[in-house]
Amino acid sequence: MANTHTSRITRAGGFMVNEAEGFRSRDEIVVITGQVLLAGAVLGRVFSGGTATSAPAAGNVGNGVLGTVTVSNAPPGNYQLVITAPGANVGEFEVRNSDGLVIGQGTVAAAYSAGGLAFTLADGSTDFAAGDTFNILVAGGTGKFKEYNPTNTDGSQYVAGILWDDADATAADVRAAAITSDCEVNQGQLTWFSGATAPQIATGVLGLRQLGIKPRPSVPA
Repeated sequence: MANTHTSRITRAGGFMVNEAEGFRSRDEIVVITGQVLLAGAVLGRVFSGGTATSAPAAGNVGNGVLGTVTVSNAPPGNYQLVITAPGANVGEFEVRNSDGLVIGQGTVAAAYSAGGLAFTLADGSTDFAAGDTFNILVAGGTGKFKEYNPTNTDGSQYVAGILWDDADATAADVRAAAITSDCEVNQGQLTWFSGATAPQIATGVLGLRQLGIKPRPSVPA
């Protein structure tokens, strides 16, 4: 796998400028199968399981069926589809996440895709009533790490840390160490996914800062 970087690191943690005491900046992780990553690789974490199950709530008036729910980048948790504006052979609904926040709105019998979920709620022989609900359970992801790439849809499109040492997970998952918070690193020693553009790297750097990892471009490689 080709990687975008400015200077090859020759030792584990060679990108580190300083870190918190007591190894608080580091975590043990699992690098998911199918990757060969270099020390300093910017990582994402697979948190979306890609599967979901659904069931109508007890007491629903309408008998329409919620089709297969496809998960892209929705975090795991308990979601709800709630009918908000019923109608004859139609109806409007909203989808709420585990915190009760509305993440999308849709129409009965029309394809829905928002908030990392996609499905079609079919109309039934009995129309839905306001408040009719479907519970949707999105399964948790593996929690394993892979190379960060903003075009991914499994959670690894968000920065989650930096790989401490080279990791060869060609044939199987491997345990590794990663920097996940509270440190300063040499930005010139970080390794990005192949083909990473300047704007994508800038977004990744911002993601690192949000974790408490401060890239220092002025530090010599």
